[in-house]
Amino acid sequence: MTFKVASIKEIALVLGMGVAATASSANTIVDIAAGDERFSTLVAAVTAAGLADTLAGPGPFTVFAPVNDAFEALPEGTVETLLEPENKGQLTNVLLYHVDDRNLPAAGIPSGSNYFKPVLAEERLCITKSADGVKIADGTGEMANVIIADIQADNGVIHVIDKVLLPGTRPACH
Repeated sequence: MTFKVASIKEIALVLGMGVAATASSANTIVDIAAGDERFSTLVAAVTAAGLADTLAGPGPFTVFAPVNDAFEALPEGTVETLLEPENKGQLTNVLLYHVDDRNLPAAGIPSGSNYFKPVLAEERLCITKSADGVKIADGTGEMANVIIADIQADNGVIHVIDKVLLPGTRPACH
């Protein structure tokens, strides 16, 4: 199940960005995601939720960005249902569960297991940093792995993850 957007050029136009970036233009989280085909489903979701301008803003933000394969691993029809206009609130909640309102590079994540409060304030994530890397437990209790850390943007940092984080029950963090 892949939500397809015709091209990166079309994504950039939808987000109101020029296709050719210049050295003087901002390199925001949205710019980086829109320029990387691995995030086409995420960019489509952010656009549908109306969050592109926010994530292109000054920040700072840390975004735990799921790759397209993470969206494909969701139960069949989930992405299409979330992208329907009547589900915009639910889509927004899922997306904001991936955003921290700080610039949190990997070096700033403490060792061990710690609760982090994403922008979706009533929910928590449990982020565990060890010699094996960084894992994130979401409201389902399942774990996402940070597969690429510290993609720097002018307004924060992106950590690429292999699972869509879903709100729910507070994960055990021990």
